[in-house]
Amino acid sequence: MTDFIPDVSFVIAAYNAEETLERAIDSALAQGAVSMEVIVVDDCSSDGTREIAGNHPDPRVRLVAMARNGGPGAARNAGLDAARGRWVAVLDSDDALRPDRMARLIARAEKAEAQIAVDNLDVIREDVGTMLPMFPEAMLARMPTLTLAKFIASNMIFQSEHNFGYMKPVFERAFVEKHRLRFDETLRIGEDYIFLASALARGGVCVVEPTVGYLYYIRDGSISRVLRQDHVEAMLAADSRFFADHPFGAAALAAQRRRTRNLRDVIAFLKLVDSIKERELQAMLKIACLNPRAVRHLSMPIFARFRRLAASLRSGRQSSPTSSLSSPLPNMGAGPHSNKG
Repeated sequence: MTDFIPDVSFVIAAYNAEETLERAIDSALAQGAVSMEVIVVDDCSSDGTREIAGNHPDPRVRLVAMARNGGPGAARNAGLDAARGRWVAVLDSDDALRPDRMARLIARAEKAEAQIAVDNLDVIREDVGTMLPMFPEAMLARMPTLTLAKFIASNMIFQSEHNFGYMKPVFERAFVEKHRLRFDETLRIGEDYIFLASALARGGVCVVEPTVGYLYYIRDGSISRVLRQDHVEAMLAADSRFFADHPFGAAALAAQRRRTRNLRDVIAFLKLVDSIKERELQAMLKIACLNPRAVRHLSMPIFARFRRLAASLRSGRQSSPTSSLSSPLPNMGAGPHSNKG
């Protein structure tokens, strides 16, 4: 065991990620002006993920092999337990980083004496061949810090295609350990949202770097694009625990109440969709009467498919309107609450 403390520990939770893992690892190792270690946590993959990490020629890459599949929260916690860096950065196994990202984030955070830093992302849609910034740089430039109220208010399902929950924060490890922050292992999606919200609620200052440093890949057919009722119910339960464990100012409290209503509306909508599929007229009418806001979401798949068609045309790809509009819904709003690894 060495006493060397790197500037940053990259934590990559990986499950059946052999197609993209090397790209993620290489982008971490390519970071300039910082020292690092790359911790790959294999969550009992059935492909070559474990071999790629375990046999990597760079000694800065370490493999942590899970004894049983525990999901993204458990895998990331194992990575946090193994981390030695001054800063910790979570990197999804199918994403990548720009080479100057960590140097810029650490410099901005340390100058502001902040414990957390976030930046902009490029959204790379591999199915249509597009790459666009997730947020306008000018918008982020007007927001030097991300507060708990702003973070909660942004994380509303179906209300925007992207929100601050997609951001990939880096954390000062001493702050993480001082407050015993760990990912909620009961969640299969949403563990990243609760982790950052908890850090903000415990006094963490989060600075915002407006330029792009993270490359967020969306692959056609990714399971993270599917929203399930049990996932939203688990998110609602996790929010309830979070609300009970932390003090809230007036603005954060108001935002949390709106988010709770939003999650309940989404659950009602998913129940409504199921009742329509099963042609259960009585159940449909009951849900529509008890939660009319759920009915408004029914038009969303049509609009989402038109957006996908427009993106395809902008990229110059040839695609018939019929095939684009009948394709699977690309984003049901799971976004910030999903783990793509």
